[in-house]
Amino acid sequence: MTDSNSDEFDPTAPDQREIGREMVDDSTGLGSVMAHVYRGEIDRVGTWRQRLDETTTWAVTLMAAILTWAFSSTDNPHYILLIGIVVVTIFLGIEARRYRDYDVFRSRARVIQENLFANALDPSQGTENHDWRAELSKDYRRPTLKVSVSEAVVNRLRRVYLALLSVLVVAWVFRITAFGPRQDWLTTAEIARIPGIAVVAVVGVFYVVLLGVTFWPRERHAKGEFREGDPDDWKETDR
Repeated sequence: MTDSNSDEFDPTAPDQREIGREMVDDSTGLGSVMAHVYRGEIDRVGTWRQRLDETTTWAVTLMAAILTWAFSSTDNPHYILLIGIVVVTIFLGIEARRYRDYDVFRSRARVIQENLFANALDPSQGTENHDWRAELSKDYRRPTLKVSVSEAVVNRLRRVYLALLSVLVVAWVFRITAFGPRQDWLTTAEIARIPGIAVVAVVGVFYVVLLGVTFWPRERHAKGEFREGDPDDWKETDR
């Protein structure tokens, strides 16, 4: 009887790299299992995508309510917009954390798509990563987050939250200037005993930091889904 422990598994071996071809040519048990695995990963991707959308929806709803109330009367305090900025920033942190969890399942799905399905459709191109099976197995044994907190924050800022926070900042500037013409805008910007110049300085520094964090060049670790290219590559179009 052969000892199974003596058999060494090499995921980079030619026969292992061509597993996509085997799954198309033959009905294997592994092919059936991987189909269910992929379906499960896609389901979890959709679930976490929905959770991201729910956070954004709450942030937009709250922002709309704050804007409506802030401009409903000149007697309403302007700092409600600053409170809105703080709350939306909190939502940004929550969504960044959820994005990191979402990326775990999205990256697994992309690994299967790139190396299994793409190879099954066209084995002549080979796999994107020869060690993909070993890496996927390792991630199933010990799941790990793939992106840092800073990268997750930048992603959500570029996609959604920079626009939301910019609207609130612009609305606050308009609220203390054009919407309150009865006194100097620096006086209008005061909050209790905090002078207006200090409030304006804090808001200005916050927004500059926000822009710096968003657009500062950095290496991207999240596995991408879209690549630049000619859109006509998919099919010929008559012009």
